[in-house]
Amino acid sequence: MWILNYVTKKSIGESPAEKGNIAASSDGRVHVNASSEFSEIPIVAPYGISYSPPSGEGTVVINANGSDVCLGTVAKGANLEAGELMLSSLGGASIVLKNDGGVYINGVRY
Repeated sequence: MWILNYVTKKSIGESPAEKGNIAASSDGRVHVNASSEFSEIPIVAPYGISYSPPSGEGTVVINANGSDVCLGTVAKGANLEAGELMLSSLGGASIVLKNDGGVYINGVRY
């Protein structure tokens, strides 16, 4: 959670960063319950990645130039080594990129 601590201390907006939980999501926007309720705020994600986080996931909300944004959800432990990447869905589908060049789709190496 170093990023939460860093962002909270170095908040880029007038309001401090807040940790909360996703209440609902649709069309790239979320409702977040934190110390206050945030409605219809956009999700910030790397270019080319779009997703709809499920309710109950932990998140961080910051104010960027007068607008609140959701920084995404807190990553779950996935038994990955440093430098590896996993994409997964709530239904269990996954793609894992391993450091040795292996690509696993739903647990099968390709």
